[in-house]
Amino acid sequence: MRWRYISGIVGIFLLVLSLIMAAPLLVSLFFKDGARVSFMWSMLITAVAGLLLKLLSRHMDEDAPFINQKEGMAVVALSWTAIGVFGALPFYFSPEFSSVTDAVFESISGFTTTGSSVMTNIEAASPSLLFWRSLIQWLGGMGIIVLSLAILPFLGVGGIQLYKAEVPSPVPDKLAPRLSDSAKILWMVYTGLTLLLVILLAIGGMSVFESICHALTTMPTGGFSPKNTSIAHYDSAYFDYVIVVFMVLAGINFSLHFQMLRGKPLAFFRDTECKIFLGLALVLTLAITLDLYGSIHDSFAAAFRYASFQAVSILTTTGYATADYELFPGLSQVILFACMFMGASAGSTGGGMKIARLIVCFKFAYRELFRLIHPRNVRHVKLNRMVVSEDVLRSIMGFLALYMFLFVAASAVLAAMGLDLVTALGAVASCLGNIGPGFGTVGPAENFAHLPAMAKWVLAWCMLLGRLEIYTVIILVVPEFWK
Repeated sequence: MRWRYISGIVGIFLLVLSLIMAAPLLVSLFFKDGARVSFMWSMLITAVAGLLLKLLSRHMDEDAPFINQKEGMAVVALSWTAIGVFGALPFYFSPEFSSVTDAVFESISGFTTTGSSVMTNIEAASPSLLFWRSLIQWLGGMGIIVLSLAILPFLGVGGIQLYKAEVPSPVPDKLAPRLSDSAKILWMVYTGLTLLLVILLAIGGMSVFESICHALTTMPTGGFSPKNTSIAHYDSAYFDYVIVVFMVLAGINFSLHFQMLRGKPLAFFRDTECKIFLGLALVLTLAITLDLYGSIHDSFAAAFRYASFQAVSILTTTGYATADYELFPGLSQVILFACMFMGASAGSTGGGMKIARLIVCFKFAYRELFRLIHPRNVRHVKLNRMVVSEDVLRSIMGFLALYMFLFVAASAVLAAMGLDLVTALGAVASCLGNIGPGFGTVGPAENFAHLPAMAKWVLAWCMLLGRLEIYTVIILVVPEFWK
């Protein structure tokens, strides 16, 4: 492990982050909201830290620039931790945050596209801080390391390890022979969809600033909103359905969007995961609609509107709210809680376990049952008509086992801190799945501000685990990793 070399790469990402902070600084100057000094200090501190780390690695291993798998995981885990901490500086310097814990929690929640918040009065914050809050979700959705690979070609040397460690997929797709080209393609598709959503929201009557903020948090399935009551503030069927469509698009593997743009519109319907994801979203929406119709809403149209929004919002791990789903009937709440674990498609900006892993898991379970009946039969697990290798199978089964173990362990830790069972389970499911609102006292009508400081640090760690697909983070605590 070349720690000085690793620190230099982390320093590069902090330098990139300091440059990105210029965007909210410009917003502050435009609105004259008085927050420019906090962003200037944040930029300076982040840049100095990045330069110091880069200087530590000067002249180190220049003849061996390739990053191995262990170093790649260390770089990504440490970079995301550093970005979360230094990205918290604008929050810490603002009057809305009174502690380092709250600032770091909000920052990591943003970068990991979780959307859990400790802000009690969002609308009182300065426009530049709200913009920063949205921007970090947009950066975290596709990945700030993937962005760096696209704009800094020299990181492409050995950067495949960074790409694999950050992209949320069991087997990350390479859309072009060169890694930097793959990163550029992902970011171009991502940016194009974001701009389209800004236009559609503005056409519907939302202000340009709020349209930008919501577009920046919809495409990464983040869920931060500049309004206290999220999308419910607008009470508009037009906004609800437009955002539902884009949440679905964000929950689909971005390589399929790229194929469609290349003239292959049937790519969506040839992909097994995409078909199951879309079918699942429809079936769950209809189930919740029927549950709400007659019990909460007298109109089927109204029941479908609120059911579709909440089902898609939780399934894609966006976390927006147009209603307090804790007031829904029991069946609807169970469905939404289950959605917190399912997640969106692999290769999307969504969190959770991912539909692809669940498909493989069920096929693996069926294969084992089949072998009990026909022990000599050779049957392979397939996805999209391709055989899933035993290595990938082991990785997926290990991931699912770790996911559930961490869910139970973190929930037990929160319960030991005095949280009730529903709140503990809901908070961990939400943060581990990068969703945002949970159940109990952290539901869609509440926030995470009242939790103990230690609970916030545990949940922030869960957010990183969820965003980086567990292995990249948890590997750092395995003794063998350091030998």
